Amino acid sequence: MLELKEVSFTIRKDGEEIPLVDRASLHVPKGHFMAIVGPSGCGKTTLLKTIAGLNPESSGSLFWDGRDLSKDGDFSPSEIGYVPQFSIAYDPLTVDESVEAATRLRVRSRSTAELDQRIDLVLEETGLSSINDRQVKVLSGGQKRRLGLAMELVSDPKILLCDEVTSGLDPRSEREIVRLLHDLSRKDGRIVLSVTHSLAHLELYDSVLVLHEGRVAFHGPPEQLTHYFSVQDTEEVYPRLATQPSERWHNSWQKHRVSYQKMLDRNRERLLASGGLQIPSEKTPTSTSAPPAASAPTADDVEEIHAEAAIKSDEPSEPISKPKAEIPRLPGFFSQFSTLLSRRWRIFFRDRGQVFLQLAILICFPVLVTLFSDKASGNIRRFSDTRQADVFAEIQEQQSVRSDQAKVGSAVSGIIMFQVVLLSLMGSNNSAREIASERPIYEKEKFGGLRPSAYLASKIAFLSCLVITQSLWMAFFVNMFGTFRGDFIQHAAFLLLVNGAMTTICLAISSLMRTAEQASLLSIYLVGFQLPLSGAVLALPEKIEGFTRPFISAYWAWSGSVEALQTQVHDAVKSVIDTSLSSQNVCFYTLGAHIGVALIAAWAGACRPQWD
Repeated sequence: MLELKEVSFTIRKDGEEIPLVDRASLHVPKGHFMAIVGPSGCGKTTLLKTIAGLNPESSGSLFWDGRDLSKDGDFSPSEIGYVPQFSIAYDPLTVDESVEAATRLRVRSRSTAELDQRIDLVLEETGLSSINDRQVKVLSGGQKRRLGLAMELVSDPKILLCDEVTSGLDPRSEREIVRLLHDLSRKDGRIVLSVTHSLAHLELYDSVLVLHEGRVAFHGPPEQLTHYFSVQDTEEVYPRLATQPSERWHNSWQKHRVSYQKMLDRNRERLLASGGLQIPSEKTPTSTSAPPAASAPTADDVEEIHAEAAIKSDEPSEPISKPKAEIPRLPGFFSQFSTLLSRRWRIFFRDRGQVFLQLAILICFPVLVTLFSDKASGNIRRFSDTRQADVFAEIQEQQSVRSDQAKVGSAVSGIIMFQVVLLSLMGSNNSAREIASERPIYEKEKFGGLRPSAYLASKIAFLSCLVITQSLWMAFFVNMFGTFRGDFIQHAAFLLLVNGAMTTICLAISSLMRTAEQASLLSIYLVGFQLPLSGAVLALPEKIEGFTRPFISAYWAWSGSVEALQTQVHDAVKSVIDTSLSSQNVCFYTLGAHIGVALIAAWAGACRPQWD
């Protein structure tokens, strides 16, 4: 049984405490299907998130099977299912692949046969067996809602929370989803709470909870809704609510709550007696005659119950005792990691636009660099060992040597920085949207038991493959058309490090930002400032240079690569660049520090809840 006692959730705005849920009290028995309705902004979703543990209650207590969730911890991931308003599946995957991934992330299966059996049962239960090979992107709205339910049912939750799962559907699809939720509530005593703005199909619910400005205005049988609010049709309930303050509705409800709770109890007894609700732990009344069919309370029932309302008791009935079933165990780290990595590669290869973009970048960027490589391969003349007798000839020789140095040094420095900036751009493209674009799905999977460590490790493994391929291909391709005039291995290592640094930094940005657009914009700015703030083109003022340089990955990769050049070429670069260069070891350590700090920030962002 689920029980709420004076539960409130408040936020602070302009220095004032504003209650979004205010002193909500109710109890919901096993096998119960309840609708949570009310005008827009009345706190329906907030109440659902408070029950789920996503919003910590500001006051009051929540109990589940006699356990105080406020003190003894929230629901275990396998006990609860939460179906949000948004889609929780990836468009490129099929229905079967989506359910399989959800199962592998939430339930530890002893064998492949057990895994397949669980998937098949869920697909059949939600009516998706016939379309299990369709991609999510071609599903209708109703089919996507069924898929969302299927992905939650893989762990066989004992309480299922649904947030506006019927919104935007046509009347037929809406009724099918409500009927499906009704049937799910009849299985193994599962509680199903459904937030909905619609007042259609209320006859399929066991009870209706009406909220008004965060307060409970009614909780009782759906057939009593119009009677309680003195209206002719359920569509008139919302306008009726607006005629009085929420505090007045709440106080009125406090006077009648016991009466309507008795109605709910009687309806439940009739349902159990008729066999319409099967809960193993609850015994139906023994009788030699046929059990009465479940029906709505009669007028005499209502009068009798209202007469009994004088004897009030706020204490709910004792929770139903039931032997605890075996709780599905969560998969281990490596199981979740392999599932996530496999799914990420599958999504990558099915996104033709992303594959084409990566191939275009991989081919075009190195070609752009090679277009300028000829200037960097020119010879640098040396000074003559013998002194020229003609002063004019000696001056000409010095000017010629310096001209060669300036030409080659500028070309070499520019090509190295061009490579570094292009790889920084690749790194930004790799990961700027990697987490932010799937944040809602990730938060939902984390709520279902996904380990942030497994999630982040799968992202690092996937992005590492891109970084290694891009960096080494850039280094080898450019080297084929113009040999690097120094230690090629060290140069390739710095290209690898700058790509890795920018990829992890943008991954951290992606994990910390709330939207993919914010993450992309910030990452673009970050890459855009790499070149001017590096000091490789124009030397910055010392005060600015000392402040910005530690944070510019492009400078450290460029500086390390310049230090790996041959002595003559190195001197040529130094002759045209008026800036100090750091040693290779310092460059290695600094880029490594950039990667380390970025991974820590990405971990912090992945662990921090960011529900809308």
